[in-house]
Amino acid sequence: MNDVIEETAVKNLVTAVREGRFEEVPGLLKELTPEERKSALAELKSLRTEVRGWGWERWNEQVPIQKALRVAGAGCHTGAAGAAAWIGGRDLADWGRTTTSQVLEVLVDRDPAWLGDVAQRLAERPAVAENEYGLVRELVVRSGCAVPTTDAYVLGWTAAMTGPRLRDDLRADPQTPTLAPRILDMIETPNRLTWSVGPEAPTHWPTALVTLAAEGVLDRASLVDGCVARLLRGGRPRDLRFPLALLQLLDPTPEERRGRTADWIGMAADAPSPVAAYAQEILTGLADGGELSTPELVEMSAQVLFRTEKKLVRAQLTLLTKELRKGSGAAAELLPVVAEAFGHEDTGIQERALKLVGRYVSGVDEQVREELAGAAALLSPAHRQAAGELFGVSEDAEDLPYEETLPPVPEARRVAGPAATVAELVADLVTVSKGRPSAAPEEFERVLDGLVRHAHLHGEELTAALAEAFADAWWAGDDRHRHDPFAHSTHGVDLVVAAAMGRVRPSRLHDARVRGHAPAACVHDALDTAVDARLWETAALIGTDRLPFLLAAPTWHTGAIEPSVLVERLRAYRDAGIDPAPTDFAQALLRLRKGDPSAAGAATDAAALGTRAGERLADWLTADASLAPGLRFLDRGREHKEGSWWLADRIVFKIRERRAVREEFPHAFRWLGGTETQAEHRCHRWFAERRHWPGVVPDDREALASWLLPVLAGGVEWEERGVTWGLTALAEGDGPVGAATHLALALALGCRHAEDRLTAVDTLLVLAARGDLDARRLGETLGGLLGEGTVKPNRIADAARTAAATGAYGTTWTVLAPLLPALLGAEKPVRGLGELLAVAADCVERCGAGGEIPGLDAVADRCGSSQLVVQAGRLRKALRAGSEEPTT
Repeated sequence: MNDVIEETAVKNLVTAVREGRFEEVPGLLKELTPEERKSALAELKSLRTEVRGWGWERWNEQVPIQKALRVAGAGCHTGAAGAAAWIGGRDLADWGRTTTSQVLEVLVDRDPAWLGDVAQRLAERPAVAENEYGLVRELVVRSGCAVPTTDAYVLGWTAAMTGPRLRDDLRADPQTPTLAPRILDMIETPNRLTWSVGPEAPTHWPTALVTLAAEGVLDRASLVDGCVARLLRGGRPRDLRFPLALLQLLDPTPEERRGRTADWIGMAADAPSPVAAYAQEILTGLADGGELSTPELVEMSAQVLFRTEKKLVRAQLTLLTKELRKGSGAAAELLPVVAEAFGHEDTGIQERALKLVGRYVSGVDEQVREELAGAAALLSPAHRQAAGELFGVSEDAEDLPYEETLPPVPEARRVAGPAATVAELVADLVTVSKGRPSAAPEEFERVLDGLVRHAHLHGEELTAALAEAFADAWWAGDDRHRHDPFAHSTHGVDLVVAAAMGRVRPSRLHDARVRGHAPAACVHDALDTAVDARLWETAALIGTDRLPFLLAAPTWHTGAIEPSVLVERLRAYRDAGIDPAPTDFAQALLRLRKGDPSAAGAATDAAALGTRAGERLADWLTADASLAPGLRFLDRGREHKEGSWWLADRIVFKIRERRAVREEFPHAFRWLGGTETQAEHRCHRWFAERRHWPGVVPDDREALASWLLPVLAGGVEWEERGVTWGLTALAEGDGPVGAATHLALALALGCRHAEDRLTAVDTLLVLAARGDLDARRLGETLGGLLGEGTVKPNRIADAARTAAATGAYGTTWTVLAPLLPALLGAEKPVRGLGELLAVAADCVERCGAGGEIPGLDAVADRCGSSQLVVQAGRLRKALRAGSEEPTT
């Protein structure tokens, strides 16, 4: 009888769980003995495994069951480790925190030490400790255990505390003395503490903590130490705002300032600008009070004068001027460090440093004087004459002919052949599969061709090796027949590997090839479709006699194919009696390197093959088949019905009609031949890196550049990061360079993030080294973008400065010269133009260019000493000097 009752109680619990009635679980658990709970736990584990395998179509059914499982499992576990693992399981996560009260209820009768153990274990789980902070905190309170100090628990605590009563809540919380200092140990500052609110706002954490420190709730000295240590560790400006604001409000005492001189010097040297400025301010105060020694001032100055921020450098020169005026006999030590500013990019700072040295150089010995004269070589040519007069140095170096420095032209690299053995191939496949987003296109193509070749020659051996290597692949599960893992993406080489292993249904492969794809919304969707179509075709034919090897496997690292190589591949197909796979052959044609010396002879040889494929190859090699679309830009607020000002929304591609492409290419590529009814395609999508796009048409840089324009516009206007991934293909690829390539380069030079601009500069220099750069066209394009406000002058100035610093002063000037007239003659002053003129002047002074720039005289003749007027005058002077003495 008792056994029946026990079975009934367990059955009732499991039934309630299976039906998702998690609110009833605590009551049902109370009726169970420890033995019954142990028995129920086994059934709960089995149910959890079952539910975990359900697909998204059963999500509404799955969620309540998982909630009930969470509560029931927490109550049935007897060990703290098991209970914590169950409650913190990812599949049982309660993002809505709807089961917190039930979980606490089923644990109410547990020993405090046991509860504390569970609490500490949950605190070590980031997702639980942060998102379910209330549950973990209640367990800590009930158990009386030590307050957890994990990052996740602190994140949960700061989120729970932030509110209109922040100060009062912190004061009343017994965990505040433990957790508040812990914030300063974290690598990333909690989001709530980075909110941009003023000190008067009730949610301003620094103000609240300073108030508690004044009241004795928090230890003030510990907070000061924590702030200084956190600022010294550095990090993103976002993560340093809180410790900086807190330290400023704590206002270190004179003793605290004196005792941390080395720390302030470290911050002034390496910290982000706001932190460095604060440290510089403190050190200036120490120096004014005579509490900063000369060696310490020298160390500080050497670091600060090396920084690029003009405000910090000017402030440091002011401090050095004050110290030199004291006449303390420190000129011999301080002037060499002042000379560090001779190499600063701003010529105004150079001039100021030179004047400071000139004012006190008479008080130093000959050795220091020679050291200063040597540093004068760092000065801009504009100040070389003044330096020569000051130090009596000869300007013979100025007579040396200018030599432009450009990077070496990158050489095309042949793609290595496929792996020789199955073992080598499988090792390569695992590497490419696991590094799918970052795999180099040439390596991807190499392993894809190797996979096809070995599947044709060593099918059984390959299948066995793949089964072992990919046994735990995410797409290899038993539920693949119910859920198509490739429904939304081919996932690169994974689709073909799965097909080679027989893990993709034949009907799925057939449908993907025969039914094709839905119409693309824009050219970028069409590009993705073209890449995927080839993979679906390969997956469908792999291991059959119809695909012994890939025709489209590139021979060069750019993705291009040597024409003579494709002829020989078609010859092998003909001799074997095989017709080329349509998508593979189409991609091979698009990859042909038409500028290759073998192209003319290859066309003749292809025609002699006597096959339709040979005839198509011959026709393609002799036809003008550039695929670059026409470009048009909608007028702002006129043609564009939404009135958008965003460039990415105004780019219209006009696909030109090419009958051969439209009639003979497979469906995935026909959009490249245009249509009779729909020829314009606009794009409204966000972009991740598409490393395989360049491989679609590696011989047509203008086409690729056109497709990259919306991507690059996102880096300019939406400040996206990492948008210049396609520029290397433009720099190293084949095909002519025209308007689209120069527009793409112009946008890249104006991107928000410095790393993207650096990639653009590298591309500019490589194009110049290859003789492909039309500097005037690029300059005029930049001028137009600057004039309409699409790109910002300071970003172009930074990119130009970077390019010039490599030694390409002449190239940089030829780009800058055409863009200046429109900016100089603009009705409204162009903010940042002075910075552009400074870079231009530096280039002209160094390369010796001459000539006139329309509008420059009018700006240079203005009254005042603004950077715009000063740099305009400097550029005019340099151009006149260059006109008087021809460049060598």
